[in-house]
Amino acid sequence: MPLLRDYTAEHERVINLGADAIRALDAGDTTAAQRFTGRLATQLRSHWRGEEDGIFAALLNNDDIFAAHIEPLIAEHRSLDQFLTVVDLTRSDHRDRLRAEVDGLQEHIAKEEDSLFPASLSALGGHEWDAAISAWQRAHPGEQLLES
Repeated sequence: MPLLRDYTAEHERVINLGADAIRALDAGDTTAAQRFTGRLATQLRSHWRGEEDGIFAALLNNDDIFAAHIEPLIAEHRSLDQFLTVVDLTRSDHRDRLRAEVDGLQEHIAKEEDSLFPASLSALGGHEWDAAISAWQRAHPGEQLLES
């Protein structure tokens, strides 16, 4: 499924940006770390919008059973977004939290890729996939899904 492939590629990009930010922190370069963190925030915001307005909405409309899995993921999105809005890596508590958040992204992504995405393959029909793809496109103006 091209959409799931693209979500996974986005996950890889945010993990790499988070790792770049942590490496910059480890090197004592807070300016570079802040720049990588800004890029991370930008990537995550478009990714979250695509997920939430697309596949998450389609799954929630399809079956209430998904709410118990999706609502905590959305709460994690909101919490991290709030932090990324105010992050100041000259502060030690923010550096510590960034490290924890980057570590937590792995677990968050695993919940999506190992559970929710596979479930979506059998739960959603063609019109729901079309709506999810349209939501991804609205969240990524000027971009196209990756070529097969």
